[in-house]
Amino acid sequence: MQTLKQNVKNPKTLYDEHSPLWDLLKKEKRPFNFLANIEKTLLQFDLSRNEIKVYLHLARTGTQKARDISDALSLHRTETYRILRDLEKRGLVSCIWDKPIKFIAVPFSDAYDILIKTKKLNIQILERKKKNLVDLWSSIPKQKPDLEIKEIFQIFEGEEQLILKANEISSKTKKEICIVVSDKELTRLYHSGFTDNLEKISKKKVNVLLLTNNSFKSKFLTEKIGMINIKHIPMKSEDMPNFILADNQELLFSIKNNDDHQDSALSKKEEKTSFLCTNYATFINSFKLLFTNLWKQSSLLKTN
Repeated sequence: MQTLKQNVKNPKTLYDEHSPLWDLLKKEKRPFNFLANIEKTLLQFDLSRNEIKVYLHLARTGTQKARDISDALSLHRTETYRILRDLEKRGLVSCIWDKPIKFIAVPFSDAYDILIKTKKLNIQILERKKKNLVDLWSSIPKQKPDLEIKEIFQIFEGEEQLILKANEISSKTKKEICIVVSDKELTRLYHSGFTDNLEKISKKKVNVLLLTNNSFKSKFLTEKIGMINIKHIPMKSEDMPNFILADNQELLFSIKNNDDHQDSALSKKEEKTSFLCTNYATFINSFKLLFTNLWKQSSLLKTN
């Protein structure tokens, strides 16, 4: 018992930069449920959940009859055949002419390449259509736009929309951009390339101010970010506000929508990023005041 007490005396030694555990902290966090993470990614390629389940089952178990797939995944036999045909059309599954017919999945690496190439091809087709569509739109009679600047609100949902909007705001910034993020959101922005964009605009003499909570994760990430004024504040990650304020003209901040009546596990599983973008002066002045106060209370983040 005495030995246990001695070991717990200084838990921070677990995170000593010279310990092997520190190297693990520096690696991107991997989820424990690997299949769930794979399924989430494959959903972005317009595959249905059942299509993903069938493909992953085949990829893991090898050659299978439709009946065995149906039984293993508790799917109706007719639906299973339909899914297999759709997967075959997309090049993810092949059939073996046998009695009865069997199916085999394309190796995961090859299947992922096929999905990416298909996605890229669809994007290229849409890009080629842009000029014609813009010309068509320009030819349609429209009311003249109101040039008066109005105060607007726009609500977005989804990580992709967050990254796109954050990059758009930072690219338009002329003088100063203030960012307040938790280490969790900083990780998301770092891996999306947003912090690279901050480095670029800082070279154009834009004043970039970044405030985050003090944690081992934020310390590691800020080691990688150069030419940015970074401070930390002793605050829990879940208590940190998350917002971006550019040139005192545009504000982007996260919206927490917690339903106390929902099951916590279910709520966590279905949680999506929601945020609001506005040029509303009252909001901007309030968040600017908040940022100024937090910045004064914080200290420079040492990244030695």
